[in-house]
This record gives sequence, structure tokens and C-alpha cells, in this order.
Amino acid sequence: MIEKRRADLAEVRERIDGYLQQSGLAAQCPRVVPLTGDASDRRYFRVILPMAPSIVLSLYSKPFEYDTLSFVNVAGLLARMPVPIPAVLGHADELAVLALEDLGDVTLQAHLGAASAGEHAALYRQAVALIETLQRRGAELASPDFVPYGVAFDVEKLGWELDFFIKHFIEAYRGIVMRQTELDELHREFSRLVEILASEPRVLCHRDYHSRNLMLHEERLYIIDFQDARMGPDTYDLASLLRDSYVDLPDHTVNELLAYFLALQGRTGDQHAFRERFDLMALQRNLKALGTFGFQTTARRNPVYIQYIPRTLRYVRNNLGRLPQFARMQELLATHVDEFR
Repeated sequence: MIEKRRADLAEVRERIDGYLQQSGLAAQCPRVVPLTGDASDRRYFRVILPMAPSIVLSLYSKPFEYDTLSFVNVAGLLARMPVPIPAVLGHADELAVLALEDLGDVTLQAHLGAASAGEHAALYRQAVALIETLQRRGAELASPDFVPYGVAFDVEKLGWELDFFIKHFIEAYRGIVMRQTELDELHREFSRLVEILASEPRVLCHRDYHSRNLMLHEERLYIIDFQDARMGPDTYDLASLLRDSYVDLPDHTVNELLAYFLALQGRTGDQHAFRERFDLMALQRNLKALGTFGFQTTARRNPVYIQYIPRTLRYVRNNLGRLPQFARMQELLATHVDEFR
């Protein structure tokens, strides 16, 4: 295991050095610092330059073709809106390296601990306004030239994510073995949920729009990790942001921000119906997040996400309590997971 890790680190360093040589940055004797990654298989490194702004290198797991890279394609779409995203500064396809503008280390999640109540509210309004822009401009710029318009949160995708929850949270993380009759009934409940969600009109969605994918840079929020954007319900990104596994938001704040979003869209008359659709989307999204946390903990041996499980379990329980049409789903889950009672 130690030898494999050493070989892996050597291979990563070789790729970084290769990019620095190709780009001419090696002559500046830069310092390379590893950055905390996300739940993907990409790795990130900051290159600190003595006479120029630092940059970030994103190392992919295998070589790519720059022109067909999803990140680059979606960046082109978002730049046309425009919304704030990191600039692409260079690439080395054979080394699987993408060079990006360095936005610093302050995510929305990190900043909230030091923010005043007024700053906190302003940042979340800014984040919600960016969702409105993504949806409105996303509709105006729709084109088959951009990857997100060819993929969607359909029944198959949403259902797969809930199966992922069963496999990696219920079974792998909690070690629960459900009877086949219970599984069959739970799948029927999940099918009802995803069919409702998949039938809603689709808008452009970031797909992972939460406080760790919004960077505070030069006093404005920048959107990162957008390569998996796709079409989906208009509540999807709002559920990701306002039922965020990494941050607690009081329910009155959630209500205010949902009302703000509807006001931006000129839709002030359907708040009750919109809130129910939001709760349905948040239920699916949070169950999917529990599956991801279980997978990272058991399959990837990455325990960092365990700390976010209790909050996410609470979100699911509270949402189920607001959705009487899914009382049977709550009964089935609560039989095996005490936190859902």
C-alpha cells in the first residue's frame, strides 16, 4: 500500500512538472501546494508564482480532449450568460491537466462562520439570484452545442440516485438488510416520487449548487464544479442550496429566499404549491446525498463526510413530516433508521 501511494504521488508530481515545463511556468520556480478535493476523482493543486497571481491545476484521472471536455463546454455556456466562473488559463490534454484561475480558499460555507447576519443574508440572496440567471439565460441560450441540454434528471437518473441511497447508506453504511417485500414497497414509493419530479418542466441546473461550490472572491460569489450541469426541475438547485448538508438555515430564512426567487421570476402567486414542489425535490436530493456520504465512507474510505450525515437525516425526517402523501415511505425508512422517526 505504501509503495503504491509513493508511485501514485510520483506520477502526479511528474504530470504537474510536465505542465509547468510546457507552459513555461517552471522557469519561475513556483511552489506547488495540494488543495482539499471534492467527492470526485479529480485532484487540485495551487501553483504559487513569485511574480504573478497563483493558479490552480485540476488533475483528471485520465487524458482528455480539451474541446470535448464537459467542464470546458459548460464554461462556454455560463460565460455567455454571464455568471461568475473561474477562467480557464491553459491545459495539457495528454497529462490530463486543466489550469484555472485561482479564486482563493473562501467558500460560502467557510465564510458564513465569520459573516454578520446582514452579510449572510446578502450572500444567500446573491446565490439565489444566480440560480434565477442560470434558469432564465439557460432557456434563452438553449442549444444542442452545449452538453447540459442533452441530459436531464429523468425517471432513470432520479431513480438511480435513490437506489444508490439504499445500496450505499442503508446497506453498506448502516449494515441494514431489508426484507425483499419491504424493498419492493420502498421502490414503489421512490418511483412515485421520481415520476412527479421528472414530469416537471425542465430548466438548466448546476446539479451540485451548494455552499462548498460557491467561492467568495473579490466580494462576489463565483460558481465552481459545474461540469455536470443538466436539465431538471426548477427547484433542484434551490433544494441543493437551501437544504444544504453543510449548512443549517432556519426555516424562515428558507421561506424568505424562496419568496425572493419567485419575486425575481415574477411568480408571486404560487408560493404554497412551489414550496411543496421544493420539499419533494429536497427529499430526493437529501436521500441522494446520504448515499454519497455512505459511498465515500465505505467504498472510498473517506470519513470526512460522516459529520454531515446527522443534518441530512434531519432534513429528510422533517421533509417527510411535511409530505403526508409519502407517509408510507417514512414508515418503511423509520423501521430501520431511527433518525427518520
